[in-house]
Amino acid sequence: MSHRPLPGRRSVLRGSLAASAALTLPTALGAAPAFARSGRPGANWGVQTGDVTSHSGLVWVRSDRPARMIVETSATESFRNPRTWRGPLLGPGTDFTGTTRLRGLPPGEQIHYRVLLADPDDPRRTGEPVTGTFRTVPAGRRGGTRFVWSGDLAGQGWGINPDLGGYRIYDAMGALDPDFFLCSGDTIYADGPIDRTAALPDGGTWRNITTEEKSKVAETLGEFRGNFRYNLLDENLRHFNARVPSVIQWDDHEVRNNWYPGQVIADTDSRYTEKSVDALAARARRAFGEYFPVSTLRPGAREGRLHRVLRQGPLLDVFVLDMRTYRNANSPGDQTVDPQGILGREQLEWLKRELSRSRAVWKVIAADMPIGLVVPDTSEGAANVEAVAQGDPGAPLGRELQIAELLRFVKHRRITGTVWLTADVHHTSAQHYQPSRAAFTDFEPFWEFVSGPLNAGAFPASALDGTFGPERVFVKAPTASNVSPAGGYQFFGEVDIDGDSAEMTVRLREQDGTVLFTKVLQPGRVGQ
Repeated sequence: MSHRPLPGRRSVLRGSLAASAALTLPTALGAAPAFARSGRPGANWGVQTGDVTSHSGLVWVRSDRPARMIVETSATESFRNPRTWRGPLLGPGTDFTGTTRLRGLPPGEQIHYRVLLADPDDPRRTGEPVTGTFRTVPAGRRGGTRFVWSGDLAGQGWGINPDLGGYRIYDAMGALDPDFFLCSGDTIYADGPIDRTAALPDGGTWRNITTEEKSKVAETLGEFRGNFRYNLLDENLRHFNARVPSVIQWDDHEVRNNWYPGQVIADTDSRYTEKSVDALAARARRAFGEYFPVSTLRPGAREGRLHRVLRQGPLLDVFVLDMRTYRNANSPGDQTVDPQGILGREQLEWLKRELSRSRAVWKVIAADMPIGLVVPDTSEGAANVEAVAQGDPGAPLGRELQIAELLRFVKHRRITGTVWLTADVHHTSAQHYQPSRAAFTDFEPFWEFVSGPLNAGAFPASALDGTFGPERVFVKAPTASNVSPAGGYQFFGEVDIDGDSAEMTVRLREQDGTVLFTKVLQPGRVGQ
């Protein structure tokens, strides 16, 4: 597969993680901006792009003070004859973040952009431009498509460690020159404080970059915003964001472990003074929309949705699911009738409708939770189910009923090329689902690939539920729980679709890019 070479120059935030010897970020970077600062606006948190199509894309930036966002684009790094886009005024209502939508872009081209922040009272006073690049989606199949995916960042207290060089896995993903990065959720751990140090099993010490907002669980809007800012302190992530567009979804840790709508936090959890999970979720959702360029969300707004379809040309459509917002309460999962399930009825009907309309060769279903892996929830003192599978290998029950309905729909509508990608369980694996092994048989075979974490604790492999006949063809996971990133077991996946044959090659990779498992899938099939 051919790709244009990456540009040779990148403008990124200067400075090093290692420069923070005390492992605590200066106020200028770690806290909200102050209005009294002198000088010109600065974009210390870098730039990023998201939800790129053949003719459009979203560009994101954060200022250190009130500023007007201006974007210039060009076909070359020299920015000769640039096109100028006037963006929003950045202020406290969006935590000084902003997104500008670029329209009318040429398909299949490398777009160079730079973001300038102008003083609202004197447009001639602009900060140093911050540059980035991305490829628009090609109109045809030539060149193929490549992307990477993973999830779970800064979990279980394992944050930005300057001794390890920070989030180095982003360098390995960027080296593959992907067209985009699919982040499968748990983009932050709002419920996971990060201390300056943590003890390692070998007697060593893990060191963290820390900030005030990461010293406790997030409850206020400001604390949620600070969680998203935290990850942008990592230079590797900023480098990556400046050259690889993202497709972002969320899961539970953007709010709280295993949350569901209507949940009330028990009084015994003294970490929280705000007991309404709905209130926490509303604040988290607002901060999420401020810190990621998502086409269906507007920064600072409470409306919008996260489930959406990203059309990536004739070879690929990506169906981004939201398995958190519309779910029912976690339970043992033994209901014989469950119309709400994990997606909610409206989202399920949307997914069925969009799958049937898709003309792409491949239809990637980006799920923030796995289908056949048992993910328990004991947080409320009961043996509840957090994902779909509940451990009973018999006929579908609980949330499995909704997945059975979807799989049956795909079979009977003869929808070709469906592949499931997810993260969440903090190990990597490949599952093949086959009706001949299943209790529920009215579906065509399909594959589910799991990757992650990016930088979080690694955990043993989850148990399989036999309802849909999964066979674990490959797995790599530790035998101990919460293995730190220093112990390895950090993963990402790669999908490479050939422009000539339309074959899809899926590779599961370690944090340094080493290939662990490869599967080649053939186009044009309902199941395989």
